[in-house]
Amino acid sequence: MTYRLGIDVGGTNTDAVILDEQLHVVTSTKVHTTTDIETGIYTSMKAVLNQTKIDPAEVTAAMLGTTQCTNAIVERKQLANVGVIRLGYPASLSIVPYTAWPADMISVLSGKYKIVHGGFEYNGEPITPLDLEELAGVLDDWQGQVESIAIVGIFSAIRPEQEEKVAEIIRQKYGTDFPISMSAAIGSIGLIERENATILNAALNKVMQRTANGFQNALANEGLVNAQAYFCQNDGTLMSVDYAKKYPILTIGSGPTNSIRGAAYLAQVQDTIVLDIGGTTSDVGVLSKGFPRESAVAVRVGGIRTNFRMPDINSIGVGGGSIVRQDKAGRITVGPDSVGYQIEDKALVFGGDTITATDIAVRLGYAEVGDVTLVQHLSEAFARQAGEKIAEMLAEAIDQMKTSRDDVQLVLVGGGAIIAPSTLKGVRKIIKNEQGPVANAIGATIAQIGSDFEKIYSYEQVDRAQALTDAKAQASTRAVTAGADTASLNLVEVDETPLAYAPGQTTKVRVKVVGELAQRGKVVTATSKQ
Repeated sequence: MTYRLGIDVGGTNTDAVILDEQLHVVTSTKVHTTTDIETGIYTSMKAVLNQTKIDPAEVTAAMLGTTQCTNAIVERKQLANVGVIRLGYPASLSIVPYTAWPADMISVLSGKYKIVHGGFEYNGEPITPLDLEELAGVLDDWQGQVESIAIVGIFSAIRPEQEEKVAEIIRQKYGTDFPISMSAAIGSIGLIERENATILNAALNKVMQRTANGFQNALANEGLVNAQAYFCQNDGTLMSVDYAKKYPILTIGSGPTNSIRGAAYLAQVQDTIVLDIGGTTSDVGVLSKGFPRESAVAVRVGGIRTNFRMPDINSIGVGGGSIVRQDKAGRITVGPDSVGYQIEDKALVFGGDTITATDIAVRLGYAEVGDVTLVQHLSEAFARQAGEKIAEMLAEAIDQMKTSRDDVQLVLVGGGAIIAPSTLKGVRKIIKNEQGPVANAIGATIAQIGSDFEKIYSYEQVDRAQALTDAKAQASTRAVTAGADTASLNLVEVDETPLAYAPGQTTKVRVKVVGELAQRGKVVTATSKQ
């Protein structure tokens, strides 16, 4: 018998589950997220192993969904000194790298950049050729001053070879292990947003190195010597540790997607809306053909506008630990501040002195948590008003994610799901599962390896079928690199977007490929029923 271990780190709780070969939940646990995060991971891991008494050597795969990279950007901590090389002189001098970035972030990353000769037109014609002597001078100047380099070429989505040549030169100069991020593999069309995403990816190198090493060391210390480690991506799939070290930015936003995938697995549905209520926030996402719907607009990460793939999530400041207040005029507010992981110290039902959304749920009879007698002094009218406010906020968040005015089916998960009423405006059916509180960890554990590829093709120069075949091959190669089993690869999405401003039937093609984990022993699929 072999097992999978999945851990997901949230703002309030860190959840862990163990699944067997048929992907049935063997056990699960929920512990408070700690300030240093790692302690919460170790605690949850030990808890599920102790509960099952299984041989740690029988765990063959371990998955981690973590907020480490997100926190590093938001807190401006543990980031690498980045040098930015933009291939686009003289065409892109009017807007330089780091334009519109927060000043404190520029300072943390060093703010070093150089716009050198290179780049391409939209039709693939070079703007100017690379100047290798110019590039060598930049690298000489930066020697010992940068810890990572971001390479960004104009229209590298069409032709990435200049970026690849610059990367080759950097490795010759700085060593084969020097961290390099190439924009053609990270962002979409749009120079500045793609550049921003590439810079952030480069900045996260040290964070991911430490996180990956810590995770692998923890597995080894607990005797999980046969467990292959994976990180969760923000599209609901997994990637190997080595792949995560190259593309740490892909972990940003993985928490909500884990919940969406876990909810889909528990409810056995492919298309639905998912509401994940945690201790601090509620996240609403859309499940489309078994995977989270991706955002179609540029997303800000830590105040920085980017265009790399991100899940389409609507987050509001309502959770189980949200603080409930009533002002002098009688108006009731819920959140956005929360007691977070201190809920068992501060909520009324646990003997604290702060009214939380959980206290309201207990007072209204939605759930039995803590000591019910400790909230009996709250008037029924007050509790009812607060409950209506919570329901109103949740319904509005769901409504914003709809694609039609019809009532929708909703899968409700998360440790804070007890604060939701049994009915919500605009929702025709609410699906729950007893494992819903740890849906995020389940989503991490049952996920497949995935990768996508995006490129601009001219259908007048390249036959459409040939272009799609090429895109699928490129995505498949990335998926295998990320840890997928070659024989199990499956094309799950093809998106073609004609570019009206470009001649020659120019089309942006994006494909997504997923596959099962390529691990020792048999390949376990993620389609077994709970």
